[in-house]
Amino acid sequence: MFHFRCFSLFVTAALVSSTFGAIGPRADLVISNAAIAPDGFTRDAVVVNGVFPGPVITGKKGDNFQLNVIDKLTNHTMLKTTSIHWHGLFQEGTTWADGPAFVSQCPIASGHSFLYDFNVPDQAGTYWYHSHLSTQYCDGLRGPLVIYDPHDPQAHLYDVDNEDTVITLADWYHVAAKLGPRFPLGADATLINGLGRSSSTPTANLSVITVEQGKRYRFRLVSLSCDPNHTFSIDGHNMTIIEVEGVNSKPLTVDSIQIFAAQRYSFVLHANQPVNNYWIRANPNFGTVGFAGGINSAILRYKGAPDAEPNTTQTPSVIPLVETNLHPLKPMAVPGRAEPGGVDKAINLAFNFNGTNFFINNATFTPPSVPVLLQILSGVHSAQELLPPGSVYTLPPRSSVEITMPATTMAPGSPHPFHLHGHVFAVVRSAGSTEYNFDDPIFRDVVSTGQPGDNVTIRFETNNPGPWFLHCHIDFHLEAGFAVVMAEDVADVKAANPVPKEWSNLCPIYDSLAPGDL
Repeated sequence: MFHFRCFSLFVTAALVSSTFGAIGPRADLVISNAAIAPDGFTRDAVVVNGVFPGPVITGKKGDNFQLNVIDKLTNHTMLKTTSIHWHGLFQEGTTWADGPAFVSQCPIASGHSFLYDFNVPDQAGTYWYHSHLSTQYCDGLRGPLVIYDPHDPQAHLYDVDNEDTVITLADWYHVAAKLGPRFPLGADATLINGLGRSSSTPTANLSVITVEQGKRYRFRLVSLSCDPNHTFSIDGHNMTIIEVEGVNSKPLTVDSIQIFAAQRYSFVLHANQPVNNYWIRANPNFGTVGFAGGINSAILRYKGAPDAEPNTTQTPSVIPLVETNLHPLKPMAVPGRAEPGGVDKAINLAFNFNGTNFFINNATFTPPSVPVLLQILSGVHSAQELLPPGSVYTLPPRSSVEITMPATTMAPGSPHPFHLHGHVFAVVRSAGSTEYNFDDPIFRDVVSTGQPGDNVTIRFETNNPGPWFLHCHIDFHLEAGFAVVMAEDVADVKAANPVPKEWSNLCPIYDSLAPGDL
């Protein structure tokens, strides 16, 4: 007991620092429980290598990643099993390493480890990783993942891009997810790079991001949110967006960014203002809002500025980010024909809610006892047979797919950010717009489905055999069944995705666990 308490105190102290050494592309990730106080309030949490947020995982375009997840969890309230998703990575040929529990694998049992071994041949940009088991990532298992491109076509736009220029946003709760309300009414704190204040901890440390006057910084903004979206801004500075979720984009200068759960942006900040301290702001769309006493804030500090909190003021946003203003840097062909529904397979997702669970086309996603991938590898190939009933859609190979997701008052809690695994997709109709863009829309992997009246529409090509989760990235909504599985090119899944023996062992081990060890 003495050793554990010392370890907990060490972790609490370590969190005063907002930057930890980067690891990867080969690394051990030890998942354990510890008492931490990122906003000055101590609670038990799930940590990665002793810290929250988890350490930055880095690699280069073309790298092989070998990430060995070692489960040392002991707290059943936050689950003792785990499974990790590498958000935004296509996992072509390694769908078994994608991570969502009961879609592509059974969870890893405490006292066991599992090696995620996958290649990233043609992706670079800003990603993240998180538990994909129930609501576990809300309790701490979340961190950034960056893949650098040695030949970045926009490298001439910035001088600095390293682990110190990663900015994470996280909602933080003083009560473990499974002990709080099914749908929380707001976070206790917003953490920027792992630090922040709640209304009850007004003197907690804030993150400080240091810049040198005259230099241009590529900041990588990562939403690790479980629920709220955040409006992000930096007093006195504009931001030029150059990357959206692994897709290089034409430079777009904005003064505020509304970033939804699981989204990412790279922006260039030119440190061209007087040497001073400036407020960094990330206002959630509900809950503990505003900036009184330094909540929802961090500090941008120019070298030479005093070690003090800023006295800058926020000015009204005049050039906010609008998704329809984002365009790929190089042309990206939109699948299908230039008309709504002009694809090989069109799917409409009708959202609903019964007070407890969310439904898509009258089905709520209930995790099957046998992962969807294992069902497919075992010979089950039709949508009618694949479990859970009504939640699996089979997609033909080498085809254009269009998915429409009309927002509705029948599914409260909007805007719902939807994420598709295994792909980026063209956003041919964005929230807040009635226009269709089949020419040069942005491609991304998480899209806001907007407010009632919106009919957000996405397209992608089926070039990656596997069962790919499509779900609301508000984790409390996912837990309530707001998801479907796109089973892509089912006939070729087995040949395209040879599974390691260790993967095959996961389910027998998990299925033998006592209820208190899940």
